[in-house]
Amino acid sequence: MDFTATEEQRAASGLAAEIFAELSTPERLGALGTATDTGLWRALCAAGLPGAVEDIGLLGLALLLEEQGRTTAQVPFAATCVYGLLAIGGHGTAEQRDRLLPGLRDGSAVATGAFPGDAGGALPVAVRDAAGPGARLTGTVPLVPWLDAATLLLVPDADRRLWLVRATAPGVGIEPVATTAPWSAGRLTLRDAPAEPLGEPGRSGAAPYDDVLATARTAFAALQAGVCAGALARAVSHTATREQFGRPLSTNQGVLLRAADAHLDTEAIRVTVYEAAWRRDAGLDAAPHALTAAWWASEAGKRVVHTGQHLHGGTGADTGHPVHRHFLWGRQLDAYLGSGAQLLEELGALLTEGEGEGVDGRDADADGGPATGEGIPV
Repeated sequence: MDFTATEEQRAASGLAAEIFAELSTPERLGALGTATDTGLWRALCAAGLPGAVEDIGLLGLALLLEEQGRTTAQVPFAATCVYGLLAIGGHGTAEQRDRLLPGLRDGSAVATGAFPGDAGGALPVAVRDAAGPGARLTGTVPLVPWLDAATLLLVPDADRRLWLVRATAPGVGIEPVATTAPWSAGRLTLRDAPAEPLGEPGRSGAAPYDDVLATARTAFAALQAGVCAGALARAVSHTATREQFGRPLSTNQGVLLRAADAHLDTEAIRVTVYEAAWRRDAGLDAAPHALTAAWWASEAGKRVVHTGQHLHGGTGADTGHPVHRHFLWGRQLDAYLGSGAQLLEELGALLTEGEGEGVDGRDADADGGPATGEGIPV
């Protein structure tokens, strides 16, 4: 495997870093409150960054989301790319791609997904409409990120088939929900809401759902890597300039050890994200690797944002301080990805589904372990 960014990926990442640094400032974020930064979103779309994801792949998207996470920019980047551009581009019909992708690229449309935080969560139930290939959906999803800004919803049913629903369609109810981080989230209620199947009618099954879920876990874990990197950078800057007893805080061994542990945790999130993204782009099974990245993002992400706040001392508890925003985002991403225990349980079930087979479907060796080849990162 090779995680080296291509020239296109590096260019997109550099451009994203410039835009986020210029427009997603602490002052601007403070003025926004919990609202989506529509001005920043227009700037990103005008620069062609959401549309570029179709060419630079999930690994390229991970690099862009890291830059977003560093500044905790309030835009539906991950949601639109994962539940819109990549889902429709990968599993939609030619007609759906021609009709829906242009709006998602230029920012006139925003997508999100009504996926549960854990695989065992409740899903809306689809009731097929006998009048055509579409369906009527009924059910509730308690938390959907960026729902307030969305125009297009990707909704799985109880059988894990995927449906496209217009946010303004009859029978669609959206109620704002306050979350730890300002994600413009909402509660989605569907009452006989009209929907069209993603892809050819009758052909959508578990495979598209599994792909979108793994892609979402990888993308939001990449966002967590950026949040952690931003929190750690602020902590390093603070401890290097803040003096106590006549010397910088960073000269204390305890501070150095906490910062070093946070750096290693951040790198662990990043490398597992890169592996999951690379495998998805290469057309390989990425489900267990996405779960591994999500676990690191959940468990290690919490440690890093707590460390970032702790190393700021009392200043870190100030809700108006930028590092506190990283703390809130880290905890929100932890909740959205699912607890570490849940993710490990799902990963264990996935790895033991086919006893006697390796993680990539190959026969196990005589000792019961996976056959020679790539394994699961831990």
